[in-house]
Order: sequence, then C-alpha cells, then structure tokens
Amino acid sequence: MDIAQNVQTMDFNETGPAVATERGDEANPFAVCRMGILWRVIVCVQLPLALGALFGSTSLGMALTRWAEASVVSVPATLLWLLIVCLGAARLGRWPGWMQIAVAFATGCAVAGLALWPSWWIEWTLGETTRSWWAWMPAVLTGGALAVAVTVWLRARASDVVPTNAQARLAELQARIRPHFLFNTLNTAIALVQIDPRRAEAVLEDLAELFREALASPHAQSTLGQEVALAKRYLDIESLRFGERLKVSWQVDESLAATVLPPLVLQPLVENAVRHGVEPCPQGGWVHIEVQPQAGKAVLTISNSVAAQAGTSSALTGGQGMALRNVRQRLHLMYDVEADFMAALQPQGAAQGAAPMFVARVAVPMAGLEWA
Repeated sequence: MDIAQNVQTMDFNETGPAVATERGDEANPFAVCRMGILWRVIVCVQLPLALGALFGSTSLGMALTRWAEASVVSVPATLLWLLIVCLGAARLGRWPGWMQIAVAFATGCAVAGLALWPSWWIEWTLGETTRSWWAWMPAVLTGGALAVAVTVWLRARASDVVPTNAQARLAELQARIRPHFLFNTLNTAIALVQIDPRRAEAVLEDLAELFREALASPHAQSTLGQEVALAKRYLDIESLRFGERLKVSWQVDESLAATVLPPLVLQPLVENAVRHGVEPCPQGGWVHIEVQPQAGKAVLTISNSVAAQAGTSSALTGGQGMALRNVRQRLHLMYDVEADFMAALQPQGAAQGAAPMFVARVAVPMAGLEWA
C-alpha cells in the first residue's frame, strides 16, 4: 500500500493556537562579549565626548584636537570597562538593578582614573604637572556617568530580548505547526498503525519532538547538530505524505555540530522549501540542505526547486515572509551583526531560461556563544 496516496490531506484555516509561556528569568544585560555591542558602546561614548569638545573651541581643528586627546583616554577606558563587565557578566546579571548601576558607576570612575594615570605620571616625572587631584574629577565623574548610561541601555536592551523572542517564537509556532500539518501527520500515523506499527510510532515521536522544540524556553539555545536532527524528523514526516514527489539531499559537515544557534532556525526554512517549492508542483520537487564552514563561519544553505507557475514575487508570499522574518530576528537577537541571512530566487544554472530555485542561507560564527 502506498502511504503517500492513502493519506488524506485536510485543509484548515491558517490560525494556530495562542500558546504563550511566561518565565521570570531574563537575558543577562552584561553579556557584552559581542562585536555589535562593543562597537555600539564605543560609538555611544565617543559621541558625547565629540560634542563636548566643541564647547570652548574656537575652530574645528581645535575641537578635533581636543576630541583626539579625549579619545586617547576614553577608548582604552571603555575597552577596559567592557572587559571587566564581560568577565563578571554571570555574577553581575544576578544582582539587583540598583547594585548593577552602583557597580557600573564605580568601575566607570575607576577605569577613567586608571586611563588618566599614565599621562599624569609622565607630567609628574618631567616636573611639568601643577594639577591637584581635583583636576581629575571631571574626567572620572564623566567616566562613571557614561558607564551608568551604557548600563541603563544594556538593561533596556536585555528587557526587550525575551518578549521579542517569545513573540517571534509564538508567531513561528502559529505559522509552522498549522492544523492541516498536525492532522495530516495524525492521519499518516493512523494509516500506518495497521500495516506498520513501528513506523507509526516513529511518526508520533517525530511530531512530539517538533512540538517540544516549539514550546521550549523563549531564549533557549540550540546547536547545529540538534537543528539538523529536528529538520530530518520533519522531512521524515513529510516524506510519508509526498512519497517520491519529495526528493531530499543532505551535505553536512559533522565538525560543525556544536555551533550554537537559536532554536527553530533550520526547520522553518526546510518547511518553507517543502510547502512553497514541492507541494504546489504536481510532479513534486527537490530540497537540498548543505552545512559547510566558510571564512570562519558555519554556513547553512537550503535550496529548493520552484513550481513552474510560480512568479518571482510569489516565492516570497503566502506566509513564507513571516517565517523568514522570524528567523532573521532570532539570529539578530543572538548574534547581532555577526550573523548573516539571505533568502532569494536564484538561477539553477548558466543556461538562459533555466528554471529558478529558491535559496535561503544562514551564516553564524563557528565558535559557540552563550547567553551568560
């Protein structure tokens, strides 16, 4: 018996369950060991210093000179403060807000004073210094104030991570585990119970794993190996429904299995490939998943055939845009500017008039990243 022909397809409204979970834990605001946050903090510190250099300056050249002199002190101080915060992120994240602000102010004052000390020592050695300790106070207090401002921004950013991530995951859950997919899978299991009980059990286990991942913690993290395994579970389910209409190929570098990813990055892209590339085409289609290292990053490439009647714009409509936006959003929340995401129609070959294919590509740093 051909299971793909005997499973009855059932279509329902594209509205998913309103599932939401609440958790009291939050993302650590002091997890600053990321390139995107580092350069944002440096720019945010340099901007007020540049504006301050304009006051009392009689020319642009004088203002630039004063800003350069301030940068010699402020840039090392900023980097030192970020290093201290990064090393102590796990402990700082558990302290109450007022204590985080107090520690930020104290360390900001300390690093500003430490950055000033070499110039003061040189002047003192040459016998040219006539300044008292009070002359240090404006720079020291400015360092503390800027550290507090950065801390307030980091806390505000962290408070947005979990709700935004949870909202994206809820939308993804509604778009991905649709009623017709659920009922198709259950019908597949029912059809298999009499003829292949072991296979029916495997289908239900795959379905349970998909739901378990979808209902996981909003700011949990996964690995590339787990994402590949989850995508294979999904494709195992769909292969029973489509039969020979669905052709799947894999090319995975196993050395990248430990690469950290947000949950549900690969599976929604694979589902889009099946739903928008294979399902609309009567003769079926193909999906190719490739995971390879490239320039210090783990690159996931999901390509699929496109139905002949699909136009350039239709490949990105019909619900696919929501899934792509959610994947891009989760990558940004975890990796900021260090992750790359692209999704577009591309030609299959150099021949003129060759059928297009849809390609989604994700690139993330190969080194693991932790939410401290």
